[in-house]
Amino acid sequence: MEKEKLLELYGTMQKIRKFEQHAAKSFAAGIIRGDLHTYIGEEAIATGVCANLSDDDYITSTHRGHGHLIAKGADLKLMLAELYGRKTGYCKGKGGSMHIADTSRGILGSNGIVGGGFNLACGAAFTAKAKKTNKVCICFFGDGATAEGSSHEAMNIASLWKLPVVFVNENNQYGISCHISKGIPIKDTATRALAYDMPAVTIDGNDVLAVYEEARKAIERARKGEGPTFIECKTYRWRGHFEGDPDNYRPKEEIKMWKSKDREPIARFEKYLMVNCGVTEEEFTAIKASIDAEIVKANEFALNSPHPDKMSAFTDVYTDIVEEGRPW
Repeated sequence: MEKEKLLELYGTMQKIRKFEQHAAKSFAAGIIRGDLHTYIGEEAIATGVCANLSDDDYITSTHRGHGHLIAKGADLKLMLAELYGRKTGYCKGKGGSMHIADTSRGILGSNGIVGGGFNLACGAAFTAKAKKTNKVCICFFGDGATAEGSSHEAMNIASLWKLPVVFVNENNQYGISCHISKGIPIKDTATRALAYDMPAVTIDGNDVLAVYEEARKAIERARKGEGPTFIECKTYRWRGHFEGDPDNYRPKEEIKMWKSKDREPIARFEKYLMVNCGVTEEEFTAIKASIDAEIVKANEFALNSPHPDKMSAFTDVYTDIVEEGRPW
């Protein structure tokens, strides 16, 4: 991969982390209301996967979805405005952190329901196959979602019909406060895909290049009409399940280990870039400064945007579909 492409991956990871750090501070300051689930520590997964996609390809996201949206190219101004509950946000300030969508970029929405993206992903993939658009859909989900019935329904039909969908499990070891060993009786969630005769692989989700490569192969396979793939990415979230979570259920030594420079995704990739591509500290600093400036502008845009009118609560409740000239 060329240096320019590698630096794009690095920039995306830094953008996700810095956005999430800013969001966490805004939540603590009372600017963001409702729940907020940060993606800090898992940046390599969304970055590596979405780097293989075009704007026309689809993704379905989760309650911890900001990283997916940013990696797919979402506008930080509109994202932050949505988090702040402002009229200029992606969903007019009425969706908040867990319900951001941008269909112009194939972002079919983050989802507050565990496992809520599986069947949406299959629907999008079925549409792509039926219309022969050559599009694929990425279904992001957490480890706990593999115990939901929707995951098995989706994997069954995706494999049966050879749908162009890639199932990406972000296994961060915990379902809220429950360690995976107490909720799932298997070591690797990828094992579940074997029941549906689906290719499956378990990888280091903190290695952006490993994620990129496995996603590339799976996406190419889907575009060829060969069906779905299951990619399990082992990773770790740095913060509590949600902002405000006391996070007293995880051993401090465990958190420290996953945050170490040898394990966390950005520091590891920085080392790789310095050793293999000769990237300098000045180049890293310039990238981070540019992202900081972008976040400052997004914050100003969001804070200066109006709140939605109270009566807007009654709009966008239903979607008008026009068929043969008749609204349904």
